[in-house]
Amino acid sequence: MYGMSEGALKGWIRLYNAFGWEGLVTGSKARHYSSEIKQAAVEDYLSKRLTGPEVLKKYKIRSETQLQNWIMKYNGHEELKSSGTGGCTIMTKGRKTTFEERVEIVRYCITHNRNYAETSQKYGISYQQARNYTVKYESGGVDALKDRRGKRKPLEEMSELERLRAEVKLLQAEKKRAEMEVSFLKKLEEIERRRG
Repeated sequence: MYGMSEGALKGWIRLYNAFGWEGLVTGSKARHYSSEIKQAAVEDYLSKRLTGPEVLKKYKIRSETQLQNWIMKYNGHEELKSSGTGGCTIMTKGRKTTFEERVEIVRYCITHNRNYAETSQKYGISYQQARNYTVKYESGGVDALKDRRGKRKPLEEMSELERLRAEVKLLQAEKKRAEMEVSFLKKLEEIERRRG
Protein backbone atom coordinates (compact mmCIF):
# COMPACT_ATOMS: atom_id res chain seq x y z
CA MET A 1 0.00 0.00 0.00
CA TYR A 2 1.44 3.36 -1.10
CA GLY A 3 4.76 1.60 -1.72
CA MET A 4 5.59 1.18 1.98
CA SER A 5 6.02 -1.83 4.22
CA GLU A 6 3.61 -2.74 6.98
CA GLY A 7 6.47 -2.25 9.48
CA ALA A 8 7.04 1.34 8.32
CA LEU A 9 3.33 2.09 8.65
CA LYS A 10 3.24 0.61 12.16
CA GLY A 11 6.28 2.73 13.06
CA TRP A 12 4.50 5.88 11.89
CA ILE A 13 1.42 4.95 13.91
CA ARG A 14 3.56 4.42 17.02
CA LEU A 15 5.30 7.78 16.52
CA TYR A 16 1.97 9.53 16.02
CA ASN A 17 0.51 7.93 19.18
CA ALA A 18 3.54 8.93 21.24
CA PHE A 19 4.28 12.42 19.85
CA GLY A 20 1.25 13.53 17.82
CA TRP A 21 1.81 15.19 14.43
CA GLU A 22 5.27 16.36 15.52
CA GLY A 23 6.36 12.72 15.69
CA LEU A 24 5.92 12.37 11.94
CA VAL A 25 8.13 15.35 11.10
CA THR A 26 11.74 14.37 10.54
CA GLY A 27 14.17 16.95 11.80
CA SER A 28 17.77 17.36 12.81
CA LYS A 29 16.93 18.17 16.44
CA ALA A 30 17.75 15.11 18.53
CA ARG A 31 15.75 14.31 21.68
CA HIS A 32 17.66 14.13 24.92
CA TYR A 33 16.99 11.85 27.89
CA SER A 34 18.13 11.95 31.51
CA SER A 35 20.08 9.01 32.92
CA GLU A 36 17.09 8.26 35.20
CA ILE A 37 14.75 7.93 32.21
CA LYS A 38 17.24 5.71 30.37
CA GLN A 39 17.70 3.47 33.40
CA ALA A 40 13.96 3.22 34.12
CA ALA A 41 13.21 2.40 30.46
CA VAL A 42 15.85 -0.34 30.41
CA GLU A 43 14.69 -1.78 33.75
CA ASP A 44 11.02 -1.77 32.69
CA TYR A 45 11.99 -3.66 29.52
CA LEU A 46 14.41 -6.16 31.11
CA SER A 47 12.06 -6.96 34.01
CA LYS A 48 9.33 -7.64 31.42
CA ARG A 49 7.00 -5.14 33.14
CA LEU A 50 6.53 -3.57 29.70
CA THR A 51 7.01 -4.75 26.13
CA GLY A 52 9.38 -2.93 23.75
CA PRO A 53 6.61 -0.84 22.13
CA GLU A 54 5.14 -0.01 25.56
CA VAL A 55 8.54 1.24 26.77
CA LEU A 56 8.94 3.35 23.62
CA LYS A 57 5.53 4.93 24.17
CA LYS A 58 5.83 5.46 27.94
CA TYR A 59 9.24 7.15 27.75
CA LYS A 60 8.62 8.82 24.35
CA ILE A 61 11.60 7.11 22.72
CA ARG A 62 11.60 7.51 18.92
CA SER A 63 13.28 4.26 17.89
CA GLU A 64 13.75 0.73 19.12
CA THR A 65 17.42 1.00 18.13
CA GLN A 66 17.89 3.73 20.73
CA LEU A 67 16.40 1.51 23.45
CA GLN A 68 18.56 -1.44 22.31
CA ASN A 69 21.70 0.75 22.56
CA TRP A 70 20.82 1.66 26.14
CA ILE A 71 20.21 -2.02 26.97
CA MET A 72 23.62 -2.98 25.52
CA LYS A 73 25.32 -0.29 27.63
CA TYR A 74 23.38 -1.36 30.72
CA ASN A 75 24.25 -5.04 30.21
CA GLY A 76 27.88 -4.07 29.58
CA HIS A 77 27.89 -2.27 32.96
CA GLU A 78 28.43 1.09 31.26
CA GLU A 79 26.95 4.20 32.81
CA LEU A 80 23.79 5.50 31.14
CA LYS A 81 24.69 9.18 31.03
CA SER A 82 22.19 12.01 30.75
CA SER A 83 21.86 13.64 27.37
CA GLY A 84 19.27 16.24 28.35
CA THR A 85 15.74 15.91 29.66
CA GLY A 86 13.91 14.11 26.89
CA GLY A 87 11.61 17.00 26.16
CA CYS A 88 10.14 17.20 29.64
CA THR A 89 11.35 18.89 32.78
CA ILE A 90 12.46 16.43 35.41
CA MET A 91 13.86 17.68 38.70
CA THR A 92 17.29 16.26 39.26
CA LYS A 93 17.40 17.37 42.88
CA GLY A 94 15.05 15.71 45.32
CA ARG A 95 13.48 17.24 48.40
CA LYS A 96 12.55 16.02 51.85
CA THR A 97 9.13 14.43 52.13
CA THR A 98 6.97 13.38 55.07
CA PHE A 99 5.61 9.87 55.47
CA GLU A 100 2.11 11.11 54.54
CA GLU A 101 3.49 12.71 51.36
CA ARG A 102 5.27 9.49 50.40
CA VAL A 103 2.03 7.53 50.83
CA GLU A 104 0.17 10.06 48.66
CA ILE A 105 2.97 10.04 46.04
CA VAL A 106 2.86 6.23 45.79
CA ARG A 107 -0.97 6.25 45.62
CA TYR A 108 -0.89 8.77 42.77
CA CYS A 109 1.89 6.93 40.94
CA ILE A 110 0.13 3.55 41.12
CA THR A 111 -3.22 4.96 39.96
CA HIS A 112 -1.50 6.76 37.06
CA ASN A 113 0.09 3.65 35.55
CA ARG A 114 3.41 4.13 37.36
CA ASN A 115 4.21 7.30 35.41
CA TYR A 116 7.21 8.41 37.46
CA ALA A 117 7.90 11.50 35.35
CA GLU A 118 4.35 12.84 35.79
CA THR A 119 4.39 11.99 39.51
CA SER A 120 7.73 13.74 40.04
CA GLN A 121 6.46 16.88 38.32
CA LYS A 122 3.16 16.93 40.25
CA TYR A 123 4.82 16.59 43.66
CA GLY A 124 8.02 18.56 42.97
CA ILE A 125 10.32 15.62 43.67
CA SER A 126 12.96 13.87 41.59
CA TYR A 127 12.04 11.11 39.16
CA GLN A 128 14.20 8.73 41.20
CA GLN A 129 12.30 9.54 44.42
CA ALA A 130 8.95 8.78 42.76
CA ARG A 131 10.31 5.49 41.45
CA ASN A 132 12.07 4.53 44.70
CA TYR A 133 8.99 5.17 46.86
CA THR A 134 6.83 3.04 44.56
CA VAL A 135 9.37 0.19 44.39
CA LYS A 136 9.85 0.30 48.19
CA TYR A 137 6.10 0.08 48.74
CA GLU A 138 5.73 -2.80 46.30
CA SER A 139 8.51 -4.80 47.94
CA GLY A 140 8.02 -3.91 51.62
CA GLY A 141 4.53 -2.48 52.05
CA VAL A 142 3.62 0.74 53.78
CA ASP A 143 6.29 0.30 56.49
CA ALA A 144 9.01 0.55 53.83
CA LEU A 145 7.99 4.19 53.24
CA LYS A 146 9.05 5.23 56.75
CA ASP A 147 12.21 7.31 57.00
CA ARG A 148 14.61 5.35 59.17
CA ARG A 149 17.64 7.60 58.85
CA GLY A 150 19.29 8.78 62.05
CA LYS A 151 17.96 8.03 65.51
CA ARG A 152 14.31 7.25 65.75
CA LYS A 153 12.40 9.36 68.22
CA PRO A 154 9.40 7.78 69.97
CA LEU A 155 7.25 10.88 69.32
CA GLU A 156 7.88 10.63 65.60
CA GLU A 157 6.80 7.00 65.45
CA MET A 158 3.60 6.43 63.60
CA SER A 159 0.59 5.21 65.52
CA GLU A 160 -1.14 2.01 64.51
CA LEU A 161 -4.12 4.04 63.29
CA GLU A 162 -1.92 6.22 61.03
CA ARG A 163 -0.22 3.15 59.59
CA LEU A 164 -3.55 1.46 58.88
CA ARG A 165 -4.98 4.60 57.25
CA ALA A 166 -1.95 4.83 54.97
CA GLU A 167 -2.24 1.15 54.10
CA VAL A 168 -5.96 1.55 53.28
CA LYS A 169 -5.18 4.46 50.92
CA LEU A 170 -2.63 2.38 49.04
CA LEU A 171 -4.85 -0.69 48.86
CA GLN A 172 -7.69 1.45 47.49
CA ALA A 173 -5.35 2.75 44.78
CA GLU A 174 -4.29 -0.79 43.85
CA LYS A 175 -7.94 -1.93 43.80
CA LYS A 176 -8.93 0.96 41.52
CA ARG A 177 -6.11 0.11 39.12
CA ALA A 178 -7.08 -3.58 39.10
CA GLU A 179 -10.74 -2.67 38.41
CA MET A 180 -9.65 -0.46 35.51
CA GLU A 181 -7.54 -3.30 34.12
CA VAL A 182 -10.43 -5.80 34.39
CA SER A 183 -12.78 -3.33 32.69
CA PHE A 184 -10.28 -2.82 29.86
CA LEU A 185 -9.80 -6.57 29.38
CA LYS A 186 -13.58 -7.12 29.27
CA LYS A 187 -13.94 -4.46 26.57
CA LEU A 188 -11.05 -5.96 24.62
CA GLU A 189 -12.62 -9.41 24.89
CA GLU A 190 -15.94 -8.01 23.63
CA ILE A 191 -14.23 -6.37 20.64
CA GLU A 192 -12.42 -9.61 19.79
CA ARG A 193 -15.70 -11.55 20.05
CA ARG A 194 -17.36 -9.16 17.61
CA ARG A 195 -14.49 -9.60 15.14
CA GLY A 196 -14.55 -13.39 15.39
